[in-house]
Amino acid sequence: MRPMHGTLIIVPVVHNERSGGRLSPSGDTEDIVAVLAPRLAYFAGVARTEHVTRAAQEMQVPQSTLSRAMVRLEQDLGVDLFARRGRTVSLTPAGRTFLASVERALAEVERAAEEVRADADPATGKVAFGFLHTMGSETVPGLLRAFRADHPRVRFSLVQNYGEAMLERLRAGELDLCLTSPVPDAPDLVARRLDEQKLRLVVPADHRLAARRRVRLAEAADEMFVTLEPGYGMRRITDDLCQEAGFRPRIAFEGEEAETLRGLVAAGLGVALLPPPAVPRPGVVELTVTAPRAVREIGVAWLDGHPDTPPVAAFKKFLLSRRGHLLPE
Repeated sequence: MRPMHGTLIIVPVVHNERSGGRLSPSGDTEDIVAVLAPRLAYFAGVARTEHVTRAAQEMQVPQSTLSRAMVRLEQDLGVDLFARRGRTVSLTPAGRTFLASVERALAEVERAAEEVRADADPATGKVAFGFLHTMGSETVPGLLRAFRADHPRVRFSLVQNYGEAMLERLRAGELDLCLTSPVPDAPDLVARRLDEQKLRLVVPADHRLAARRRVRLAEAADEMFVTLEPGYGMRRITDDLCQEAGFRPRIAFEGEEAETLRGLVAAGLGVALLPPPAVPRPGVVELTVTAPRAVREIGVAWLDGHPDTPPVAAFKKFLLSRRGHLLPE
């Protein structure tokens, strides 16, 4: 911008396309893509019509722009793609080979564009939703059924995993939302507490505590525990509650799934702190823990600053509306 006699004149800056030097066969892939990609649709249009003027009219670009783009494309590739007869052109053998790959590439770009538009459609779009294994048998199916009463055609990509793994996928852009525990506290995430779930001390049916209905966690200080592996939210909660009760749990077995742990307890291989099962498990007794307060918080998390598509925004609003009554009674 230059001032002239009190008037502000805006001078546009013109960026010239690369016209010097051909691409080296050993050039970086990113450099090749940056040079070639903007011209591929132009090339396909000229190849389809075999007429520069007609292609320019169909693509609504100046003929001079199209002609220069084709010349520079040939210069950058180092091969002749067209045989020219005035404004009429025909493909050379190299041009036909190049066209086949260009058409596949453009078709893939078009397919990808259609896919992301479909995923963002308010009525039929897709939500990538992650949740804990322990919420898969009852909680999440109930939530999806309730949500789809008003959004019957929204599609879901469902991922079951432990908390830290889901947060990694959230950060990688592979998930839109996840239900997890503990509720994460990280600067790059937004998390909202939705509910809390009471935990039980699960013991074998013939255990010395099995006749009790309530128990202090300290009474299990001498027991062998079966727990989820390190990295699982329930493992961290178990360790923290045992520490609060005044002991460090002795671990006999580590697993990846709560119902497997119940099976280990039923086999007499230890005791466990677990959320209530969807269906009662034979061979075990579930005891209410009176001290310390044994609960786990359930929350929903998403990536801070990540724009929501309409279906994701609708499902997020639905989950937040369930605060305090997320879990089945």
